[in-house]
Amino acid sequence: MVSTTTAATPIYPFVAIVGQETLKTSLILNVINPALSGVLVRGEKGTAKSTAVRALAELLPDIDVVEGDPFQSDPADPKAMAPDIRTRVEAGETLPVRRRKVRVVELPISATEDRVVGTLDLELAIREGRKTIEPGLLAAAHRGILYVDEVNLLDDHVVDVLLDSAAMGINTIEREGISFSHPARFTLVGTMNPEEGELRPQLLDRFGLCVHVEGLTTPEQRVAVVKRRAAFEQDPAGFVAQWAEATETLREAIAFAIARCPQVAASDEILLEIADRSLKMGVDGHRSDIVMLKAAKALAAWAGRDEVTPADLDEAAKLALAHRMRRRPFEDIMGRPAAGQSS
Repeated sequence: MVSTTTAATPIYPFVAIVGQETLKTSLILNVINPALSGVLVRGEKGTAKSTAVRALAELLPDIDVVEGDPFQSDPADPKAMAPDIRTRVEAGETLPVRRRKVRVVELPISATEDRVVGTLDLELAIREGRKTIEPGLLAAAHRGILYVDEVNLLDDHVVDVLLDSAAMGINTIEREGISFSHPARFTLVGTMNPEEGELRPQLLDRFGLCVHVEGLTTPEQRVAVVKRRAAFEQDPAGFVAQWAEATETLREAIAFAIARCPQVAASDEILLEIADRSLKMGVDGHRSDIVMLKAAKALAAWAGRDEVTPADLDEAAKLALAHRMRRRPFEDIMGRPAAGQSS
């Protein structure tokens, strides 16, 4: 069963989350530029990780989808259409369209590869030449947010599949030489408690950004958390209405940044600084350079600018490099002794 967040149940407002600014920024950056390949959120329990992810969809503009299409095809963009929908459009058919909220699709840690990717009826394909597809979670998540809680407890192969699709924007179902591909563009968010185990470095590197969240440290902030949560539980609809204006302001700012981002430029000096930072940190490969540039451009767009500044790069580097640095034995990705190890 696909678990999705919809407008039927009031969602705790993103703007009402106390503190956790780095977490909120990292999520917004992935909305501004989904090509950042998602964000890994590490932290102890009860630090608003899940709340922030589920609230994120409420900030996004509604989308048009082809009615009845399980692959969430965009009726205005052939690149975001399933093959059969594209064929119908090319044949001149007028497709039924409806408008809906962006979905948050939650992936259970027990999910199998077939449940994630989808399956193909091989016997029917051989006998009749027709490809009958049972869509997976990646089809449901197309043009939405795919949320994986406790991603470190997922089978590594399933995580590989998720990250490949997030990077390529395409999901391919293959069986005995027969294949079917469909668009699978989504914002991937994984959360985890590092005390329950880490992801292997090869998988860490595939997440564009990584943030570490901790419990709030001032009495005033903690009191604000308790008060707001109690108010939400007592009257969810009223609490959401109380934050509606702030939510709409943030939604408009995100839409503006999404439109601006493709026009943001980065000077050669910024590009050289990106390369220098990766080299100094000893990261492997070139993914860190690419992610830093994309994140810096998204930050500039978020600030309403058309060019990346050194300050944008500073913030982008913090989000893009920590989980890619080579570590000593028994050291976590933040450079501290791993759980169970003395300092």
